Amino acid sequence: MASSNIVTGNIFLFYAFDVGEEIDLDGVTRDNRLKPLSQPLAKYFKNYHIPLSVEYQSHAPYHEQTKLHNFGVITLRYRIPFSTTLEELRNTLITIEDEYSSYSLCDAGTLFHEVESRIKQSRFFHVRSSYVLIQMSSLPYHEGIEHIKREHGDIIASLLRFETEILSEHQKNEILESAFSYYQKDFVIVDIQAALICDEEYEEILDLFEFANLQHLELQYFDRVLDTQLSLTYEQDKKSPPLTAYLPFIGGLVSDPVGELSKLKVDISVITDRLENSIKLTGEAYFSILYQMLSQKLDLANWKASIDRKLSIIEDIGSIYQHKLEVIREDLLTCSIIVLILLELLMGLVNLHR
Repeated sequence: MASSNIVTGNIFLFYAFDVGEEIDLDGVTRDNRLKPLSQPLAKYFKNYHIPLSVEYQSHAPYHEQTKLHNFGVITLRYRIPFSTTLEELRNTLITIEDEYSSYSLCDAGTLFHEVESRIKQSRFFHVRSSYVLIQMSSLPYHEGIEHIKREHGDIIASLLRFETEILSEHQKNEILESAFSYYQKDFVIVDIQAALICDEEYEEILDLFEFANLQHLELQYFDRVLDTQLSLTYEQDKKSPPLTAYLPFIGGLVSDPVGELSKLKVDISVITDRLENSIKLTGEAYFSILYQMLSQKLDLANWKASIDRKLSIIEDIGSIYQHKLEVIREDLLTCSIIVLILLELLMGLVNLHR
């Protein structure tokens, strides 16, 4: 191999596992089973989204970081250095991703059992999500983004799709259209499952990729939860509510699936809003462009829209159900008043005949 064709850099693999409704991070710290680490977040994160970084002896080589998030998520990051050609990197990436997918599952399972007692409604695991970032220090004959597309586009496109064969022209163009340069000698290409960045100063963007993968995980999880809960509500709606549900005061104490959905709606709204507002990219043009590309490729807007539609359905179901109960309660109250009036008339007639 000619040394001019060698590329060096790192493969970053991000994994996120939703393991429950909530993790008591203070309780995890008090248990002393995992040692907390001081790892400040990037400057664009707000203070109220601070995960707990812990020291962990991974089953995998090149494990770099482990975090616990208070809304019930475990995230893992691996960093694999490489020095090879683009062709060889493309041929080995699939094996690396498969291998570390198994490693991450093993690591997350071990961590889950370590902190399970501190997880509310724990379960391993509800949903998981992953993303791969390929960082290169430079590319051979780098003369600008258009030159990169022309000279290396075929290999880069198949690399980002975990394919060993050359993709069609249409697929290649679809992948490469996301390519952009912020500085003259740097560039980024973002795709659905992986991204490629050519930059020596990349540390600050790692948290951004981890965060986008985390958002993707939570939106998938909430969408699945809402599907399940809505199905249960539809089934419940076919059955008549118990008579006690129509009684004032007492009715509110009866198990109410719509009321549970309303609570779920609040919980989901709070977490999704917090995630959405956890980063502040105003004045950070490079990070803003990169995050926008990530959001677009991970389809975060459509996932959020799907959740919003289902939350709107929940609100409509709640309103209809509540209106139905109120109408029946009013009818019961009216009947009660009529019965009391009749009883009073009968008592009056009885007393009149005496």
